[in-house]
Amino acid sequence: MVLALTLTLTGLAAGASGAAPARDDGSPTGRQLLFFNHAYGVLDRETADAIEHSAYLRDFANFQVRTTTGTGGQTWTGRYLTGRETYLELFGVGDVPGQDGTLGAAGTGISAETAGDLATVTQRLRDQGVPAPVTFRQTRDFGDGVPVPWFDAVFTTDRYDAFGAWGMEYLPEYFADPRANTEPAARPGDVGRERYLSDGYRDHLMRDVTSIRIAVTAGDLANTVPLLRAGGFAVRDLADGGVVAQGGGTTVRLDPVARERAGLRQVEMSLNHPVAQRHVERIGRSTLVVGPGTRAVWTFGDVG
Repeated sequence: MVLALTLTLTGLAAGASGAAPARDDGSPTGRQLLFFNHAYGVLDRETADAIEHSAYLRDFANFQVRTTTGTGGQTWTGRYLTGRETYLELFGVGDVPGQDGTLGAAGTGISAETAGDLATVTQRLRDQGVPAPVTFRQTRDFGDGVPVPWFDAVFTTDRYDAFGAWGMEYLPEYFADPRANTEPAARPGDVGRERYLSDGYRDHLMRDVTSIRIAVTAGDLANTVPLLRAGGFAVRDLADGGVVAQGGGTTVRLDPVARERAGLRQVEMSLNHPVAQRHVERIGRSTLVVGPGTRAVWTFGDVG
């Protein structure tokens, strides 16, 4: 879901970025409150169309092409590969209006598993130097013109070059709507990813996203690190100025580049069961390598 677009159109005030709770080695000081939910990327049209029409992907993953209507009537059409707790959202150039539909635009949502944790993250951001985090409520229209509250979100800023990251927490109203096809709560306060997503992944190879690598501008990187730390990820600085954030079973790597080189670079996924042979699938200008074992790697561009 492309929240940066909505923030730009509604003109919400920007907040200043700053450090969030972390020790000198980058490890978090508090429990992890936010976990990798999904990432999106805007790809060249050839690759996006190849993904949309790939017979292999429909076998490999719980795959669908869907148009969604969010807050303010904004719509986006994405190609979705959905796992047990995590998913990918892939666009072609122009599938999303404005800045978010340009080549190399990308984003990452990290979400709460327990109701109320997003509020704690928002307070962590304020406590650590982000005086005015940008908060936002996303809705979803299932086609009857009546928006249903979907999730609350927080950004460190509404200004970005090509990449946005946000914290999010699904809302009780969404889980209560039968059209959402969500699962019953497994415990009090359960607003988790596994409850939100269907169990359709069981019928395919892909289980979950275990690692994501995205090339971003230095400014977008600086705006993202405070949120990762406030969410409880362990963030490690790299020699080239990039960062690796780890927590909850998923690794997020962000590499600093010029805007023209920004974009989704690589996704690693776990599989539901091991495969004996290595399979290479060329999809547009991307390459998906599955196996051997219980791992798949999808590469979208140059990876240093």
